[in-house]
Formats: sequence, structure tokens, C-alpha cells
Amino acid sequence: MSKQMKPTIRFSGFTDDWEELELRECFDERQERSADGELISVTINEGIKRFSELGRHDNSSADKSHYKKVEIGDIAYNSMRMWQGASGYSPYSGILSPAYTVITPKSGTDSKYFAYCLKTLKMIHIFQLNSQGITSDTWNLKYPAFSVIETAVPKVDEQKQIALLFTHLDHIINLHQHKYDKLLTVKKSMLEKMFPKDGADVPEIRFKGFSGAWEKHKLGDLVERVVRKNLNNECSLPLTISAQYGLIDQITYFNNRIASRDVSNYYLVLNGEFAYNKSTSDGFPFGAVKRLDLYEKGVLSTLYIVFSIKNYKSVNSDFLSVFFDTDRWHKGVSERATEGARNHGLLNISAEDFFDIDLYLPKDDGEQAKIGAYMKQLYSLINVHQKELDKLQNIKKALLEKMFA
Repeated sequence: MSKQMKPTIRFSGFTDDWEELELRECFDERQERSADGELISVTINEGIKRFSELGRHDNSSADKSHYKKVEIGDIAYNSMRMWQGASGYSPYSGILSPAYTVITPKSGTDSKYFAYCLKTLKMIHIFQLNSQGITSDTWNLKYPAFSVIETAVPKVDEQKQIALLFTHLDHIINLHQHKYDKLLTVKKSMLEKMFPKDGADVPEIRFKGFSGAWEKHKLGDLVERVVRKNLNNECSLPLTISAQYGLIDQITYFNNRIASRDVSNYYLVLNGEFAYNKSTSDGFPFGAVKRLDLYEKGVLSTLYIVFSIKNYKSVNSDFLSVFFDTDRWHKGVSERATEGARNHGLLNISAEDFFDIDLYLPKDDGEQAKIGAYMKQLYSLINVHQKELDKLQNIKKALLEKMFA
């Protein structure tokens, strides 16, 4: 024991100093090999999982005689990704690739506690410093180097209390994550089924009381381009497009201002107006169209195509906003901006061509309003769950830093 220490936050009734121990005083390396047992894997975000639950192609060796044995209560880690947090407590017995390291707890060691301890930013940083290799692609932390790393450790009763807290917190987070994921599945399904597919003029599902074919329109018949400049820097709020939040302040989204200080040459966008970002990205192969909802006004680069609805009796704003969350407009853009016309992820499509794309609308504006209102309510519910999930994850992050010395 080299020194004594205590965490910032701890449970009532525990007052003893924590001991700084080498990890080999808490764990032994498990050396057993076996070809028999369920194949498991170590992930960065979810710890140890059954390989069958990951939905990956099995590239493991047919000869598993050199695979490492894992028992319930062991901790396993990816030697080349320990500095990224690729470790976890094993709730299963099984076998792991020889590339992994398996450690088994000694008496007085609660492995669930250490599963969280090894994920703290402090420990991740220490693992990075102790990993061997020239570049991050070759860094690895084998057991000999891992075993002599020091960390502060409480008595086993306090270990168990801390582990119980985080296990319960993870359970709550998982429940919220499950609800959130289910809502995203509903959203995806509704976006797919509430708008006519290519070649059809009626949707797969619709609200009771509405029937008949939807009508085809040119986007340009419904909206008009906005080229209003931010003269005299009337507005100083530079915007960007986010999949989750729509048009959002750059500083909020990037934690940094990308736009220059002088934005007088930018477009001035007002609440309720739309903008098309022609940049392609993951999940947005033809760019993204979003409506400004969060602010009264903001400014956007002239690389965007900004537009507003001509006549709200012709198209419902919420309906149009939801329409652009579907892929029903992608074909129209694809026909006007081919792969060969793309330039470093920026689609080469003019405003004139963009406004020439087709979209189908219900004849009854009441059906448009119903679809818009339903999806708006669903989006709101998703955002509530996302915020709750973020809140819980931030609580866990804070506790990981304050409950370990």
C-alpha cells in the first residue's frame, strides 16, 4: 500500500480510506483453454455480449481449441481496445478469442465493481498510457502490463454497494433505451407506410374517414425560394442541420462557431421556413431538408436552398416537414443529381431542379393535418425519451467520476 484516498461521493456508513493496489492483487489471469462453450464477445459500449446477439457474421476459427475459457463473474477485455473501454463483466460462461484477456477475481474483489471502475475516464487514460505499440492501431495492453497498474480500492462491502447502484442505474437506462428504440421503430414504420410508395398514389395505411388517390404536385408549385440576405448582420445566429434537432444553432451543436463573424451575406431564415442541405452523410444520401422550429430566425450559408410555403391552404407545414423525413423525394433528387455530378459529398443540384421534384399530397387538407399532427406528437414523445435517456447517461457519467477515488 503506497497511499490512502477517498472518493468525492460515497455511501453513508463508509469512512475508511481506500487502498491503492496493483490490479494483480485483485485479479489473476485465467489461462484455461477450451473449444466447448458459447462464443461470446467484448464490446466497447455494451460490455460482454453473446456473439449470437450481435448480428455479425461469424469469422471465428473453425478450430477453437486455443480459445480462452470465461466463467460467470470474470472480466474480459480486448487487449487492443482497452484504452477505448472494451471490457466488461461476464454474466455468461463461454469461450473467447485468444486475442482477448480474461481475468478472474481474487477473494475480497467484487468483479461487478471493477467492471465499472475500469470504465472511468481516469482508468481509460491510464490504460492508454500503458498500452504498448507505435500507433493507436497497434496499441495493446496484455496482462503483465495491466497487472501492475495501480488503482484505489475500497473494502469489498463498499465495492458491492457501488456495483449495486450502477447495476440498478444501468437497468433503468436499458429500460428507457428500449422504449426509445421502440418509438424509433414506430417512427420508421409510419414514415414508410403513411406515404405512397413509388408507383402508388395511396398510402399503405391511413386515418379513418379518408379515401381516394393522392395528387401529384411539383414542389415548386407549393413553395417558393427564399433568398433574403442578412443585411447589416440583423441576425447573428448561425445555423446547421441536425438529424435529431433540425435547424439548430452551430454553437449548441458543434460547441463551436463555424461561420465567420460577418454573416451579412448569409441567408436570413425565419421560423417556419425550410432549408435543404445538399451535403450527403450517413443516413442522408441525398442531403436533408429541415424546418426552422427552435428559433424565431437564424442565418444559413448560401450553399443551402431555403424556401417557404406559398399557400398554406395547399400544403400543411407539418405534413411537408414530415414528408422530407421520408425517402419519397430521393428519387427526384437522384434523377437530377447523379453520382457523377457529386463533388466531395455536395450534390450538384440547382434550386430550379430541386423545385421540379414531384410529391404526392392528399386531396383533403384535413388528412395532411392529421398526418402532420400525429407525427409531430410522435417526434415530441421521442424527444422526451431522448432527453430522459441523456439525463440518465449524464448522471451515470458524473457518478463514474465521483464515486471512484
